[in-house]
Amino acid sequence: MSDAPCDSLTESHWHDWLAWASEQGLALPDDPEFEQARRRVWEASEYVAISAARHPDVLAELIASGDLARTYGASDLATRLSARLEGVADEGALQAALRRFRRREMMRIIWRDLANLAPLEETLEDLSELADVCIRGALDRLYPWACAEWGTPRDASGRPLRLLVLAMGKLGARELNLSSDIDLILAFAQPGTIEGGRRPLSHEQFFIRLGQRLVQTLANKTADGFVFRVDTRLRPFGEAGPLAMSLPAMEDYYQSQAREWERYAMIKARPVAGDPDDIEQLMAMLRPFVYRRYLDFGAFESLRELKRLIAKELYRHGMDANIKLGPGGIREIEFIGQAFQLVRGGRDPALQVRPIRTVLALLGQRQLMPATVVTQLDAAYVFLRRVENRLQAYRDQQIHCLPEDGPGRLRLARAMGYGDWASFAVELNAHRRRVQEQFDAVFALPATETEVEDTPLSAVWHGDRDPTHELELLERAGFAAPEAVRTRLHQFRDTCMRRGLSARGQERLGLIMPHILCVAAGCAQPELALERVLRVLESIVRRSAYLAMLAEHPLILTQLIRLSDLSPWFADQIARHPLLLDELLDPRRLYAPLRRESLEAELDALLDQVDAEDLEQQMERLHQFAQGNQLRVAAADLTETIPLMVVSDYLTEIAEVALRRVLNLAYAHLVARHGRPTQIQGEETGFLVIGYGKLGGIELGYGSDLDLVFLHGSDSVSALTDGPKPISNEQFYARLGQRLIHMMTTLTPSGRLYEVDLRLRPDGAKGMLVRSLTSFEQYQNESAWTWEHQALVRARPVAGDPVLAARFQDIRRAILCRKRDPDQLRREVREMRARMRENLDTSGAGRFDLKQGAGGIADIEFMVQYAVLRWAADYPALTDWTDNVRLLDTLARLDLLPGRCVKDLTEAYKALRAAYHRSALREQPKTLSDDELRPERERVRALWQEWMDD
Repeated sequence: MSDAPCDSLTESHWHDWLAWASEQGLALPDDPEFEQARRRVWEASEYVAISAARHPDVLAELIASGDLARTYGASDLATRLSARLEGVADEGALQAALRRFRRREMMRIIWRDLANLAPLEETLEDLSELADVCIRGALDRLYPWACAEWGTPRDASGRPLRLLVLAMGKLGARELNLSSDIDLILAFAQPGTIEGGRRPLSHEQFFIRLGQRLVQTLANKTADGFVFRVDTRLRPFGEAGPLAMSLPAMEDYYQSQAREWERYAMIKARPVAGDPDDIEQLMAMLRPFVYRRYLDFGAFESLRELKRLIAKELYRHGMDANIKLGPGGIREIEFIGQAFQLVRGGRDPALQVRPIRTVLALLGQRQLMPATVVTQLDAAYVFLRRVENRLQAYRDQQIHCLPEDGPGRLRLARAMGYGDWASFAVELNAHRRRVQEQFDAVFALPATETEVEDTPLSAVWHGDRDPTHELELLERAGFAAPEAVRTRLHQFRDTCMRRGLSARGQERLGLIMPHILCVAAGCAQPELALERVLRVLESIVRRSAYLAMLAEHPLILTQLIRLSDLSPWFADQIARHPLLLDELLDPRRLYAPLRRESLEAELDALLDQVDAEDLEQQMERLHQFAQGNQLRVAAADLTETIPLMVVSDYLTEIAEVALRRVLNLAYAHLVARHGRPTQIQGEETGFLVIGYGKLGGIELGYGSDLDLVFLHGSDSVSALTDGPKPISNEQFYARLGQRLIHMMTTLTPSGRLYEVDLRLRPDGAKGMLVRSLTSFEQYQNESAWTWEHQALVRARPVAGDPVLAARFQDIRRAILCRKRDPDQLRREVREMRARMRENLDTSGAGRFDLKQGAGGIADIEFMVQYAVLRWAADYPALTDWTDNVRLLDTLARLDLLPGRCVKDLTEAYKALRAAYHRSALREQPKTLSDDELRPERERVRALWQEWMDD
């Protein structure tokens, strides 16, 4: 910006100050940068120029102290105000002191802002802190004066009650501008009556009077001006409601009577004064009102309507030049960020923050918005807030409209660093255009609203045509049984009406049902796809947020229908756990299952904000994690995005990550109470979880149980934990195992994490839940049956102490590498397989049991286990793996089995496993028609007879 002179009026104010300074014998800093900054400030702020002329001592003190050139520390303002208020004895003196303090600090803040000495975040923070300390400073004097006059309000225990002050809007977010109102809501902890005063006074009367005095102290305009204009209309019931309300009354209001826009306003609510315990109670009460447990896509609709009302008001007043509320203005940026907060904040507590720039950054980090868009919105926000501050700095007025006169435009452009209005306007309009484009994209009407009105199938749902024509439309669309479809639709509509579906819910159904019919009609099994999706809708139809989600995002519907067409399991998972609809939002995520490192990071994010003692919420987040990731694997599996042989890898990694986290949480809980076990083997927990069966063999399927064995590293019967409430190591590890099982298996509203089977532990169901590794080794050496050694082939550590894991591997290898009599081994393996087949094989009536039938999966597994136990003594490499495919590869590599046999068994195993997976996804019995996979099964039977039968 050039050094063009200030206007003559502001320059005259400067000459007045110089004359006063000369009389006082004060010299200006000999610094060209000071004069350059002074000229910028005087040109852009008549308020500072006049304040300096009228109160020259203030500017002199600011210059002498060096405060114009430095950033304040965290407690500077509070310390300075405390000194100013020392000795203040009445409300008149309090008001005067606060106003003079505010004048000094506003001159300082405006100087630093206009002179480009402070970045935007410092200016907003200083303004917000100034408001905070003035509120608290005023209340710290007014409260004891009120108690002396009326008596002290107390709770039932005698604790004095304080006024709770909740800052809203920009002050709540610590984003206050240079001449903003401060929006406040006042509350108190409990209703009651004050006794002992001149006359009884209710708590409500006391705190309303105190609140009135606080507002007057801050907002009354006196000879010294005002401190802050105060707006209390955001309180419950608005201007019709009491100025201060008890927490129970507020809770009742927000649960039953609050309007949707109040949720939006409460995002920025921040307590600035009050007892810490009462504040905690207030915020805990407000949190579920603002942030819903589920994804709340109704927020887009509500904010779209709110913006529509604002736009209508602006149009009526011709306020397109309003940089706050107008097109592409500050409010649109805030709406974008806060819409995502309302939708996702309940599921992602990190989004429960107030500053909009922090919110935008989080949206970029979570890939909810493209990084380039976040950068553009952030840059626009900084630019527009700087414009807003410069508009308001001129006369300390709360204005948001761009100037229309030439001098005013030039002054604003120069204050922003531009030589003329035209160059400034180009930059301003570019920012506003980008903001409006993004706002329009985020809040665009759902595609269903604009597309389905012309869809013929819309008439079928709405019943606009005669029945014959509706049947023709359904048949023409692709439904083979149009009469059955029409009947089912009527049944579904009647069910919705009986359940009392709201008018808005009916509107949303009217938007999504034609889309569902169109997409289902194009599926391979239209009637089945429709039926499965209708079952999902029946489970969510009374939960308006889910209908809003589907209406806002027709892509979710498309994914749901197509995947439900392929798998009833998929539809049933969504119906049981509607939160999983979130997984369908982004196809890039849906069809790209996560591997271990990414799974760990996702689980970290889910659990980071959960209290360490909140077991229910921990379990809820773990369920969300496992269900969501299993759904992604199924989506990728059904669409053949990932090959079959890695499906089990993905499912196994999900289970392991969940299991390890459950162990960590359970261990931390017990350590907090009892301390750590002492005299143990191991370097961490001294606890080990062994996975057997499909988990151990890295072959989990959809809905598989987890076969687990728990071991610990304590051999001393007298060893105790080292905490304040010590217990024996045995007790500690037993409780750890119990808590782990509880967290894994307890049925909650969102289901259970996993079913767990512990029958493979030593001594089976009669054995101890947790056993020492030493006794486990002894049992395997002295008491275990051959089938238990077979089970060890597929056993591996899946969670717990790495030192114990290494020792377990040594024990396992030693057991598996024993010398065995081949004939006796063959006989025992064969006999166990015969018993299993006799008890478990469901083959018959033209169906073949994929797992237990002769020539099925179990035959292959038993042959592999026999081979490992038969030859591991001579070939220890056979103990390196636990999964069947790699064990077969090892047998081939060692020339222990002919290559053709291994190839046949591997191909048969993969084919049978694929059929097993598909049966799970189709929720069908794990059987095949006798005609299916016959060559593979016959080859397995032939190899069984060759190797295992006498």
